[in-house]
Amino acid sequence: MDAVNIALELAVQDPAGVRVAREIGAARVELTQALALGGLTPSPATLQLAREAAGESGPEIHVLIRPRAGGFHYDADEVALSVRDVEWAVANGADGVVIGALDASGALDLDAMARLRDAAGEASVTLHRAIDVTVDPVATLEHAVELGLRRVLTSGGASTAIEGVDTLRALVKAADGRIEIMAGSGVVATGAALLAATGVDALHFSAKRAVAGDGGQVRMGSASDGVGEYEVTDRDAAFAVRRALAL
Repeated sequence: MDAVNIALELAVQDPAGVRVAREIGAARVELTQALALGGLTPSPATLQLAREAAGESGPEIHVLIRPRAGGFHYDADEVALSVRDVEWAVANGADGVVIGALDASGALDLDAMARLRDAAGEASVTLHRAIDVTVDPVATLEHAVELGLRRVLTSGGASTAIEGVDTLRALVKAADGRIEIMAGSGVVATGAALLAATGVDALHFSAKRAVAGDGGQVRMGSASDGVGEYEVTDRDAAFAVRRALAL
């Protein structure tokens, strides 16, 4: 199999994940927490230690800015919080931020997005999978281009990228080199080559595995039946994606 020209982005929650990203030669990490909830804004210390783990020659650190789980329609306080988080992240070592906000109709919230973009200054800005819950992802892509964003992370409007390959192809065609298209969600080694063949610029994946918790069945929150499992970056799974692309 010939190697493909595609960048890798690993979604990680801690410095250990950043070190795996370095090993596989990933261009970037998306730094987050609570991947099981789709990802939330990581703590300040997480960014600081991730920056140290990346070093000068490691992957870029792109921080997910998402104030809560659930949808992407945010009130004024949530937007203000996200703006502050963007500013702090960029001032403290983030190479970029990953953002997304929708209005009450489910379309991209252009005012909120402009505020978040401006807060990032010269840092790279990615629109996250909020695009996948809009009615028309191609139209949303055009708004992202107009906003001057660097890239879009998308599953092609489906639950997983492999299910959204047709829309991914349409997005690549619509982008026409004006903005990067990065495929993500459920990306594993078995489907990596097919996704790369859509023409996307990058693949985004978490290569995570669950680790059993040790806290018994004491309930710790409304979304949990107990302390339960937690997720870590799996080095073998990450390398399997790289090998599937013959990188």
